[in-house]
Amino acid sequence: MLETTTPPALCPECDAEIRFARPPLNGEIAHCSACSAELEVTCTQPIRLELAPEVEEDWGE
Repeated sequence: MLETTTPPALCPECDAEIRFARPPLNGEIAHCSACSAELEVTCTQPIRLELAPEVEEDWGE
């Protein structure tokens, strides 16, 4: 079991608990093991997660 002092956050996609081994940083990317969603930490107090934006290719336009 993962020892942590950071309270878990909930996945916005499936409501599964996401645990962090250390306090996360704003902009950090996490992965939900339940639904495989890629999540971005948008707030650290309290920890809030949102779906990470899709990377779009920039064609130099």
